[in-house]
Amino acid sequence: MNYFPVFFDLSGQKVLVVGGGDVALRKISLLERTHALITVVAPHVAPELLARAAAGTLKLAVREFEPADLDGVRLVIVATSRRAVNRWIANLCESRNIPVNVVDDAEASRFIVPAIIDRDPVLVAVSTGGTAPVLARRLRERLEALIPARIGELASWLKALRGASRRKLRDSDERRRFFEAVVDGPAARRFIDGDSKGAVRIAQQLLATTSSAPRAAGDVTLVGAGPGDPELLTLKALRALQDADVILHDRLVSSEVLDLARRDAARICVGKAAGQVGSTQEEINALLIELANQGKRVVRLKGGDPFVFGRGGEELQALAKARINFSVVPGITAAVGAAAYAGIPLTHRDFAHSVSFVTGHAQGQGEAAGPEPDWRALAMPGATAVFYMGLARLDHIVEKLLEHGASGERPAGIIAQGTTANQRVITATLATIRGVSSAAGLESPALLVVGDVVALHSTLAWFNTASTGVDLSRTA
Repeated sequence: MNYFPVFFDLSGQKVLVVGGGDVALRKISLLERTHALITVVAPHVAPELLARAAAGTLKLAVREFEPADLDGVRLVIVATSRRAVNRWIANLCESRNIPVNVVDDAEASRFIVPAIIDRDPVLVAVSTGGTAPVLARRLRERLEALIPARIGELASWLKALRGASRRKLRDSDERRRFFEAVVDGPAARRFIDGDSKGAVRIAQQLLATTSSAPRAAGDVTLVGAGPGDPELLTLKALRALQDADVILHDRLVSSEVLDLARRDAARICVGKAAGQVGSTQEEINALLIELANQGKRVVRLKGGDPFVFGRGGEELQALAKARINFSVVPGITAAVGAAAYAGIPLTHRDFAHSVSFVTGHAQGQGEAAGPEPDWRALAMPGATAVFYMGLARLDHIVEKLLEHGASGERPAGIIAQGTTANQRVITATLATIRGVSSAAGLESPALLVVGDVVALHSTLAWFNTASTGVDLSRTA
């Protein structure tokens, strides 16, 4: 992120605008809303600027810029048509540590002016870092249509409620939960719809209820983060991340997903890489219980779906035994998401009438171990088998399938880093998949898919389509 988003309080502060044309006029119109003390310097100015100067809304100096014009200035906008002059003024500002924006010259600017949505006191800024102003404007237009016209009035009303909430509610957590109930519930909806009296009545009821209630008990929400693409999160998962006090997440949960969480939520990584020391399941269970008993709203964030090889059931058993309130937000499991992004339908009436999800770990193979699967059923034709975490035991899986009757010509594929920009897909046959995988140098997380449907990848692939392997379409 090249630009740090901030909002300057310019009320009563001196701001200099160099330039007197239409571009400068647009910037001045924005600055006037901030109650800044605006001075405009330019040898030629638009008639409207002369009128505003006569009305006393700004000071006007009809002349060339002079370095002394920067004395005591807190912010500068340069909007002349002369590049050399613009750069000279920008360098002078830089030497004085004065933030400067040179219109249409991001390289010379210390800050940029975003596209804004003004619902005073609510202000939404949209920026593309100066790379695509038209795109920023289009995004602003779409947001304008989504944000209610009275959202600024709602913000002012919520500010007025803060005093009463401080007097009646014990701590910041209670106050935050009160305001969440107001904003997310009927009080805010009534206010937006114009029923201010109804909104006040509901808010007063919420305040009385909250102030007389015992301290809120903590709870745990088990959330599936999906296979990697943050846009595959459900709306309910996003809401849970925004409401959480603490987030316990696995190692494979992407930073893009975590960026969607509330900024001040504590984040604790409890996952581990293969072969490395990490939190045990018992330690994770104990931490979930401890945080919930402190009254925290805890999100346990897992890649994929928490109930598909995610140990979600084990964690809920521990929470139930400790009498902790919990809920579950399912996620798109890795097999479904990665296969869809690879163009491999897991079932197809011409090729596969069933699908099995299998863990790549076996009994005695580490903490995530489980019993050996029914290899004979997995080797049957007309079925699809998806092996989670199967890359490390690829040799064992292939040998077992062949041993129990699977054809060596049966299509097989590996999807690595599925649904992300780094996704890679290789296809081969069951007899050749080990050699193709080794040559490709794939890394976990990866899924092994075995079945005739893998042959459809060559014609149905649509996402990040660079792949390695053999054309299996004729096999299907």
